Amino acid sequence: MAAAWPRSHAAETPRSGARPADPLARPPPLRAEARPRHHRSALRRRPRHHVGGRTAPRPLREAERLLPRPPRVWPARAMAGPAPRVDYLAGFCCPLGGLPAGQPRVLGHGAEVFLSTGRELVYVYDREGRLLTAVYKFPAQVWHLEALALRRALYVLCARRGIYCLALDQASRSVNQNGGDDEDTEPPYRVIPVDPDACVLPDTTLCAFTVLDSTLVTLAQGPTQWKVQLFERPCPGEDPRPIGLIGEVDLSTYTPAAGSAGEPGAPRFLPVLCCVSPPGSGALHGPLRGLGGFTLEGALFGLLFGADPSLLESPVIVCGLPDGQLCSVVLKTLVTSQSAPGDPKALVKILHHLEEPVIFIGALRTEPLAEDVEDPSSDCLVALGHHGRTLAIKASWDEAGNLVPELREYCLPGPVLCAACCRDGRVYHSTPSNLCVVDLARGGAHKDPMQPNGGPGGLPSLLCPASLSVCSVVTLCVSSSMAEGGVELLALSAKGRLMTCSLDLGSETPRPTRVTTANAGQKIKELLCGIGTVSERVSSLKKAVDRRNRALTCLNEAMHVGCALLSPREGPRPISCSITTSWLRLGLRDLLTATCLLDNSSGFRLDRGWALCVQVLPSPHASELDSAGPAVTYTMPVDRLGPDGRQEVTLTLGPGEDGVLNLPVTVSCALFYSLREVVGEALAPSDSFKDLSLDECLPDVLHGQEGVCLSLSEHVVDVLHALRISGLAVPHMQAPSPLGPASHPVNTFLATCCRLGSEQAEPTSLRAKHLPPAVAAIRVSAELLRAALGDSYSGVSLCCATLQWLLAENATADVVRARALSSVQGVAPDGTDIHLTVHELAVTDLCPAGPIQAVEIQVESPSPANMCMAHHAVIRRMQRMVLEQAAQGSNPPDVRMQYLHQIQANHEMLLREVQRLRDRLCTEDEARSCATAERLLQVHRELRSPSLLLL
Repeated sequence: MAAAWPRSHAAETPRSGARPADPLARPPPLRAEARPRHHRSALRRRPRHHVGGRTAPRPLREAERLLPRPPRVWPARAMAGPAPRVDYLAGFCCPLGGLPAGQPRVLGHGAEVFLSTGRELVYVYDREGRLLTAVYKFPAQVWHLEALALRRALYVLCARRGIYCLALDQASRSVNQNGGDDEDTEPPYRVIPVDPDACVLPDTTLCAFTVLDSTLVTLAQGPTQWKVQLFERPCPGEDPRPIGLIGEVDLSTYTPAAGSAGEPGAPRFLPVLCCVSPPGSGALHGPLRGLGGFTLEGALFGLLFGADPSLLESPVIVCGLPDGQLCSVVLKTLVTSQSAPGDPKALVKILHHLEEPVIFIGALRTEPLAEDVEDPSSDCLVALGHHGRTLAIKASWDEAGNLVPELREYCLPGPVLCAACCRDGRVYHSTPSNLCVVDLARGGAHKDPMQPNGGPGGLPSLLCPASLSVCSVVTLCVSSSMAEGGVELLALSAKGRLMTCSLDLGSETPRPTRVTTANAGQKIKELLCGIGTVSERVSSLKKAVDRRNRALTCLNEAMHVGCALLSPREGPRPISCSITTSWLRLGLRDLLTATCLLDNSSGFRLDRGWALCVQVLPSPHASELDSAGPAVTYTMPVDRLGPDGRQEVTLTLGPGEDGVLNLPVTVSCALFYSLREVVGEALAPSDSFKDLSLDECLPDVLHGQEGVCLSLSEHVVDVLHALRISGLAVPHMQAPSPLGPASHPVNTFLATCCRLGSEQAEPTSLRAKHLPPAVAAIRVSAELLRAALGDSYSGVSLCCATLQWLLAENATADVVRARALSSVQGVAPDGTDIHLTVHELAVTDLCPAGPIQAVEIQVESPSPANMCMAHHAVIRRMQRMVLEQAAQGSNPPDVRMQYLHQIQANHEMLLREVQRLRDRLCTEDEARSCATAERLLQVHRELRSPSLLLL
């Protein structure tokens, strides 16, 4: 809350002997005030003391030091535009860092000023007495103000609460009864809490409103759409609450901001709502009109909104939305839409799209008028965006002599914090660094004498803003006009200072100020300092632009890479990742490694922000058997991989510290593009230049998105990849390693002792000595194998080709390919043998047409676990082959269904026997369980060697 000194203090002349004040000196900074209890002593007239024979003011008390010093009137320095005369009225409390733009409001009605700093308080300031008369406290943040002069009513929109109506006469009477004429009494203002009953329209979705003679127009924020609503307002003297809803219509959709569930978030920019009327309608000429409307000329009104509003003499509601849209709704058609509903889209007309949040909508006069015109209409509609894009629309003549709307877009310095205009053709807009004025009437196109009635002039092709040397104005309004063509602006700065800025527009050239040598030197220093500051800012902006250009280039290439990888086209992918496995000797340990080869066959470059992610995930089978650990993801940055470039990464799959290698594992390869690394660095503000809008939009851009992941390939590494082939079936530990160093005799002796001890205690070795090996088999049609293998394995028998196909991804399969073997014996990762045998046979009982040539693949191992893993690996390859052949449309031969039913019945019987034997093992003693275990192994062997055939 703030207080202002009486006007007599500002006009007080200096005493004799006192040094006159410098008219060019800036006023002292206004400090934030203390709490209201200090105002009683602070605003009393200070008694004067006699010191040394002359009158001197007594020392200031602490409470008085916190009040703003007497406001001073000072002229601005010489500038390119009109010279303003700034008068500071009062100072108000503001948060640390200043008032934010878009939320404070200032409204002038004669000698009264209604002001909100964007919080819960609304101040009423008397300009004649230069003091506050009342302070109203609302239950929530104030978003918008509108006042009706004749009714002495103030309408206030509170965030997420609704619209409140205050009768200013009743508040003034209650304040005057508490005040008095004695100068030692309490100042005539106090904080008045607003009663909840003053809420005339409770609605949590309202974001803007405007008041007309008999109606109240609101703009509500729906879940995905904006909605214009029209309410009937009561007559003067009645209850100010709206009688009821007259009509409503939905505007265009929008993307809601992140908010709580079921409720849209608060808009970062509030929408703008105003009422436009044709001349002679009387909608905005009554004594109850609000400030959110203006009158347009008939020609421009008809060109913008059509013939129907002109014939009906209906006002039009113009909405400026945060996404940049300018929409219009005819008021009388909105009234009739409730009784006779029609197409809602026919009620809404999109005038333009600024592609940035709309900050201001107004109208002005660009053409001179005759002297006998009392209430001129505006002939130009103006809209300003947050980043400086300005739209001006005016009626003009085309080459054929027809009246057409002339639409021009300008680019003004931004970001625009607030704006105002008056009928003299000038638009005033504020940026963080300056308050500027542009003239739409000056510099316009000359009139064509061949046009009817002279015709209206055109809009200027370029706008040149003139600085007024007033910075950090967050809200602005035109309060009144002076006698000689001047204008007075009522403004509130970011520091909470309420001021008036009077401009004498009659004089085109400002008077030169008297410059002394000291002032000239000081001005030169200020200019040099300003040049240095501007140079630093330009350098910082250039670096920021370069960063964003590089980020845009990277994003463009990343978009092309994503489209190339996600497009459903046949053939090899432009960027691929292949995996090969091999064994590596590291010290005394043998490790299974996977080598990932990233191949860039596209025409794009993988540079900053790209990384190769490889995830090693144990399969469900391995998790059930050996309790495999969680998935492990490796991330490697891609180092400037250009077109036709390759990058190789080698990972260790196992065995771990416990000596166990869990197979199979799934190795997934993907490309990851870090948006935070590329976009976040580009949008990060520099030290010397900081745009607040970038800080606010950065969390919105990267909200929940660290980057983009593009899948490349997925490979399953099983026991066939890890199988080490020995030419003569040499045991695992005797197989020499080409990468191993020459062993020391002592190390050889110790390793042999450890191996002998482990073999004596190893259960697998005991099972291999005393139990028959576990065997599994699978039969495949020879015709299916020939069609699947094609000409890739020509020159060898079908059995040799099948074995080579099974071991094609094994690094040690060169023995099989060199010797054309149909049977190999390899070593599993745990050291046990695995024997693969492929031979041909004829199946006679399946097809009625005769025997079917088939190939049987037999897997044999002393370890049932290794046999199962090898069997699953073979079945996985066969399933993939069958699916590929089925996709090509191959037809299997006819089979005997009775034979298949019999095989299925036998298998179901064996499964029931397995369950019965397992239950018996839980209840029998050790002597009887041996026979049961042998029978269980025999049944498992029969299940692993079925008589089914893959066709």
